[in-house]
This record gives sequence, C-alpha cells and structure tokens, in this order.
Amino acid sequence: MIKTEAEIKLIRIAGKILSSVAKKVKESVAPGVSLLELDQLTKKLIRDAGAEPTFLGYQPYGAEKPFPASICASLNEVVVHGIPTGYKLKSGDLLKLDFGVTYQGYIADSAFTIGVGKITKQAKDLIEATRNALSVGIRECRSGKTLGDIGWAINNYVVKHGFKVVKGLSGHGVGKELHEDPPVFNEGQKNTGLKLKPGMVLALEPMVSAGDPYITQLEDESYATRDKSLAAHFEHTVLITEKEPEILTR
Repeated sequence: MIKTEAEIKLIRIAGKILSSVAKKVKESVAPGVSLLELDQLTKKLIRDAGAEPTFLGYQPYGAEKPFPASICASLNEVVVHGIPTGYKLKSGDLLKLDFGVTYQGYIADSAFTIGVGKITKQAKDLIEATRNALSVGIRECRSGKTLGDIGWAINNYVVKHGFKVVKGLSGHGVGKELHEDPPVFNEGQKNTGLKLKPGMVLALEPMVSAGDPYITQLEDESYATRDKSLAAHFEHTVLITEKEPEILTR
C-alpha cells in the first residue's frame, strides 16, 4: 500500500490532468447538454493531455461487462456508476460526475456533484454537506491516524447535518489499480482499523443520501437510493505524508 516517490510523481501528474479536465467539464454542465456530450468531452480532454480515461473498458470483479464510458454520470437518486446516455440535462437535476485518469500506468480518481439550473434547498444543503464531509475526512488523513478516524469524521459530520451516509459503498486505495486496498469506509470508530502511513494514496469518497441510506442495483449496474431520494458524491485522491495530507486531485 506504500507508494514509492517515483510512483507518487506519476499519480500526482494524473491528478493534475484530472483536475484540469474536471474543471472544464464542470463548466460545460448546463440544461440541454447531454450526458454523452460530457462523456465525449472528457475522453477528448484526457487524451489531449497525454493520458487515458481509466473507466473506459474497466471491468471490476462481479461486473457483467466492461464499463462503456469515460465518466460515471449519475443523476438524482443514482449514487454512483451511472452510464452516460443521450439524456439531456434539465433544470433541477442533481448530477454526479466521477472521473479516472491513467497516466503512464498510474491512476487518480475524483468526483463532484453539481446542481443543474435551479435546484431545491434540500439539494443545495445535500451538496454542501457532502463536500464538507469530504474535507472533514481529508483532515484525518495523517500519519498515525486510522481508517476508523476517517470514517467516524465523515459519518459524524453527515449525521449532524441531517443526512445519511450511503451503506454498502466505500472509498479505496488507488494508484497502480483503480481499486486497491484498503477500503476506506464512510463510517467507523475512532482509533480503529488500519493505521495510516506516509506513502499511502487513498480515494476518499463520501456518498450521502437525503433519505434512505440503503441502495439498490439497477439494470445498468449503477446504484440508486432504495427510496429514490437524492444522493450526492464527492471524491479526492489523497496522499498521506509526514505532515499535512496532500490532495492530488484538488
């Protein structure tokens, strides 16, 4: 789980490419834009930067077929792994975009949630709480802390703000592969679990529901809240150092 300086250098470059691409794609989100358009833009921007979209063709254990797109585009009650379609965004939609970039064999992973046009107060509050929960979790990413500290901090923040952490999904290690050990849960107990050490690279990703925390898998293998309540998702790739955590996908 400990990456070398040479490996971290490549993951850092992947993270910078991802950050630049995500910013440009975010600026393109608007009513009338299709999810396929966002996917094609993402693929072009990543390849123009000399990297590859990690998700395209990725087939994790248990998946029936390879993922057919460069981004996960998940709408409203869909939490993660939504497949881009010709659907055109409408005012009021809550869109989650998840990106992976592979540069010279090394990977960075990041996601954000954005409201399309005019959204409800609940949706705004959900976005803010989920984004802040990620920041709270990242603050625990210090040498000597534990995975339980991260999970506790995220869940405690989410619950205090009236929402629920989605059950059954987690963050993960990342670098040589998209999903590596250790799993990084969004719930936990302080001072429990694996101890963090410099050189670990973790993808923290709070996934938060405005209602039911339980999920169901849809026909396209994406996951949605069981009661169809809104969900939000934010993610960063984070390096554990001797001092402050370094966000590689800022």
